[in-house]
Amino acid sequence: MMETSMMNQSQVIKFFMNKTLLLFLLLSCGSTRAQMQTDTLTFSFEGKRYSGLIDMPAQKKASALIVIAPGSGKTNMAKDGFYHDLRTRFARQGIACLLWDKAGCGKSEGVFDYNQTVQNEASEVIAAIMEVKSRNVPGSEKIGLWGISRAGWICPLVITQYPIAFWISVSGTDGEENYGYLLEKNFLIEGRSKAQTKKLVGEWFKGIEIARAGGTFEENLKATEDFRRDSFVIYLNGNSVPTEEGYLQWQKKIKTGEIIFDDKTGLAIYVPEFDKMLSKINCPVFAIFGEKDCNVDWKKTLALYKRTIGKNPGASLRTKVLPNCDHGMLQCKTGGIREDLSNAVSPPAYYDTMLSWLKEKGFGS
Repeated sequence: MMETSMMNQSQVIKFFMNKTLLLFLLLSCGSTRAQMQTDTLTFSFEGKRYSGLIDMPAQKKASALIVIAPGSGKTNMAKDGFYHDLRTRFARQGIACLLWDKAGCGKSEGVFDYNQTVQNEASEVIAAIMEVKSRNVPGSEKIGLWGISRAGWICPLVITQYPIAFWISVSGTDGEENYGYLLEKNFLIEGRSKAQTKKLVGEWFKGIEIARAGGTFEENLKATEDFRRDSFVIYLNGNSVPTEEGYLQWQKKIKTGEIIFDDKTGLAIYVPEFDKMLSKINCPVFAIFGEKDCNVDWKKTLALYKRTIGKNPGASLRTKVLPNCDHGMLQCKTGGIREDLSNAVSPPAYYDTMLSWLKEKGFGS
């Protein structure tokens, strides 16, 4: 779709998360019941009741609690066993886990909004944290965050508003949208030449420039003709057709400042002054990336973390880059959106490095 680059990104990540969701459900050794006990937990946010799950270690008292902040896309925890394998491993180490369905998903009330701002999602996370704190849930005296992809914006926003004990960032983002990077990497994987890729990505940028300058819907369509007709773009957008109504809504958000852009890169800014925000984080941070991540520019994010969190004496930063892993930390060949991941798994190092780091920092045993 050409209505909004933000909506494009949400659709792609939604597809990616849906495609790989079940691959997170590979059960670890031993029975699930022997590792953790799961119960329901609800909380209220902006007049809606959210339905969640709370995992407790079955063999020991929880020494900490991890709040899971997922990436973009819908959730259905009860049906899909969201991040089951990850949660089981945390429980085995004596760490409780909290997660919930987004609005309009699963048993949560409301309507799912692809364009929910990261600022609003951060407030939602804090509402969930306040609920477990009010209930004195075991482990809630030490609350940490685990977040993937888009949660790379959400978690720092939470940390600026609530004291967090630690943060695990998986395939995290920098301060700007990543759709241009995603397009460039995947066009090349899809077989486009470097020249074709440059032209197609250039048209995408041109469409944004026209919208920012107050150009018409027709001008936008004309400037992005080859881009919109590309088979990979059609695939990403689910064969949807741009509408003038959607374009004008996007343009209105630009005019009112709801969507802002970096003039140097031409990319939308999700969190203003994101580097300054990261520099103020005063807790241990573990950041893990996949070397073949074709959704998020992990090298750019890694460099950002090192010059912000890594330079703060009040924080500690540990990073890990896993070879042959994609955006979802699954072993892959290309990392492309359309790669067949039906038999893909996460390498042992994905889990082991997180758990070792948590133990080293005094969270879990």
